[in-house]
Amino acid sequence: MKLEVLTISDSKEIQNSIISKIKELINYKNLEPGDKLPSERMLSEKFGVTRGNVRDAIQKLEFYGLLKSIPQSGTFVANIGVVAMNGMIDDILRLDTQSFKSLVETRIVLELKTVKCAAVRRSEDDLKMIKAALDAYEEKVLSGKDAVQEDLLFHLAIARASGNATMNMFMLTITPQIIMDFEKYHVCDAPLDSGRIEEHLEIYEAIKNQNPDLAQQKMKNHFNVLYEYINKIE
Repeated sequence: MKLEVLTISDSKEIQNSIISKIKELINYKNLEPGDKLPSERMLSEKFGVTRGNVRDAIQKLEFYGLLKSIPQSGTFVANIGVVAMNGMIDDILRLDTQSFKSLVETRIVLELKTVKCAAVRRSEDDLKMIKAALDAYEEKVLSGKDAVQEDLLFHLAIARASGNATMNMFMLTITPQIIMDFEKYHVCDAPLDSGRIEEHLEIYEAIKNQNPDLAQQKMKNHFNVLYEYINKIE
């Protein structure tokens, strides 16, 4: 019986091993763009892992555009040449561990753009979601509780309001790891919440008033303390 409960490190190692084996399979069978891969069940038996492990590896390769899954049909090699695919898979495997600093830097770059787009494109429903997240954050902070998740939900609401599905997807992709790293590096223990409610409110007001330049500046100011903090821990 295969064990489903794994540490994050073990899971990543298994995922990378499966990705490497899928690459070898594509090369060994000379699969070309549009060719179908064996089923998840067959790959699971062949690689000696669970179907869930195989599914995770396929989803990762699909995220990077190397495979394409079609419901009721199966998984197919994307329209990319073998040389390019091998190189991209090698690059994906080298992305194994992202540093906390690099994740935060990526988040900052994304959010300086998403907040500007949100100020231009936000709907009334978007404003309600951002305000609800802001209120939840304020309640946690004023009660002296950890508000890291509420803070990130506020920023995710802004990303959604940007109207850019790709940027929103990137934010959703990196957020779980950021939450874990916040705990690992005790960011929630740092003096980051003092005066942060007002900063969140200023960002919200700039979006509400559809002032993209001001929204971007307020977001940039908001990240100053966090950026200084991560430079001290790495």
